[in-house]
Amino acid sequence: MRLGRVASPDGVAFVGIEGEGDGRTAREIAEHPFGTPTFTGRSWALDDVRLLAPILASKVICVGKNYAAHAAEMGSEAPENPVIFIKPNTSIVGPGANIVRPLGARNVHYEGELAVVIGRPCKDVPAAKAKDVILGYTVANDVTERDQQKADGQWTRGKGYDTFCPLGPWIETAIDPSDLEITTTVDGVVKQRSRTSLLLHDIPDIIEWISAVMTLLPGDVILTGTPEGVGPIVAGQSVTVEVEGIGALTNPVVDKP
Repeated sequence: MRLGRVASPDGVAFVGIEGEGDGRTAREIAEHPFGTPTFTGRSWALDDVRLLAPILASKVICVGKNYAAHAAEMGSEAPENPVIFIKPNTSIVGPGANIVRPLGARNVHYEGELAVVIGRPCKDVPAAKAKDVILGYTVANDVTERDQQKADGQWTRGKGYDTFCPLGPWIETAIDPSDLEITTTVDGVVKQRSRTSLLLHDIPDIIEWISAVMTLLPGDVILTGTPEGVGPIVAGQSVTVEVEGIGALTNPVVDKP
């Protein structure tokens, strides 16, 4: 099932998305998408509504340096254990929303990633049970102001600005995430292309590691890491991150006025 969140003529709603291409339909979910969703009976053509970020997370937990080639391009060794950090939920935006470069920012980078969406409250989850707590998967862009990241010695400011966590276009609940192609393009030019099979720490191990530290809540999002090929974006450009079997997430880039 594909789960999304839309702004319709009747307000904001979680939806189940059915069909393909121009024939897609958004069916309104009665309350929330967790467990077994129930539907209200209302629906809209997807072209008649606006896709929002598919989930509003209480927190976004990210894994850094989780592809060996990306760790190398950043001048680092591949870490023995997952390196985790948090982006604020206020950084989340949806498909088509602007990535806003902060005042004075000179080196804002894209980072295309596969994201995991948690489906139920959980703590101390063993890797073998990780699938039981996952709602599904979506596409993410871990936008980063690289100069600030390096200058601060920790990553909160450089990765925490409003609009620095595009998510979407929807959550795919029925997919095997172990070997999916990830592609990032800027104005149609391919900048990143890799596969999730190259993750240094796979999704079950990531969930075990993170849940040993903190309780995960329904809707929490885990960004699994970006492959090599990160680079700068400037106002007027458009970034698309696509994950095989899920979809494409496109966001224009603007400067803060």
